[in-house]
Amino acid sequence: MAHNRVEMVMRALETALLDGSLPVGARLPAERVLAERHGVSRNTVREAVQRLAARGLLRSRRGSGVFVTDQLRTGIASPWSQLVADHPALRSDILEFRHVLEGATAYFAAQRATDKERALIMAQLAQLEQARQDGDMAAEARHDARLHETIAQASHNTMFLHLHASVLGMLREHIAQSGTGLRLHDQAASQSLLAQHRTLCSAICDGQAELARDAMQDHIDFVRAHAVDDATP
Repeated sequence: MAHNRVEMVMRALETALLDGSLPVGARLPAERVLAERHGVSRNTVREAVQRLAARGLLRSRRGSGVFVTDQLRTGIASPWSQLVADHPALRSDILEFRHVLEGATAYFAAQRATDKERALIMAQLAQLEQARQDGDMAAEARHDARLHETIAQASHNTMFLHLHASVLGMLREHIAQSGTGLRLHDQAASQSLLAQHRTLCSAICDGQAELARDAMQDHIDFVRAHAVDDATP
């Protein structure tokens, strides 16, 4: 029975690692808090944490607590980041991947987003619009990337969230680079990107799943087409 309780706590913590509830660098709640949350003893929590630490997913810092490592993320993202840096042609593959993955996250976000998450999405859109109004292209690209992350969180699908968390650094960097490049290259493209994000956010917040998916995929196809154009002599 004690073994089953340890496994239960481990599964709960693993789910939080996968879905981003416990992001890289986050400090775990105190043993007492976790024990109360899961209805188990502190010894059970301690054993579950020790097992996850043995797998490299958590790390204990003397006097500071237990923290989430980057084991999950670096296992996927790290080599890809270097490959993308060394081989720009792979960016087309990233956009193809984003077309599929983010189209699905937008679809499910429209179906599952809570009122709080819809408010967060619209807040991110407002920041994106303000950066556009200020003419701050670097900030605009950063808010662009954060908006995509917020939409992924609102999808409430553990595997999608895991993929986003695993390759998040690479995708965020790519979104920022692509967005900044387009905005520097063409002011009309910058306005188009903002209009696409407005359509996307409206569809999600209105619960129109198919329209949200199509809006996200149209947005990424636009970026992909312009990226190809930019690469053409």
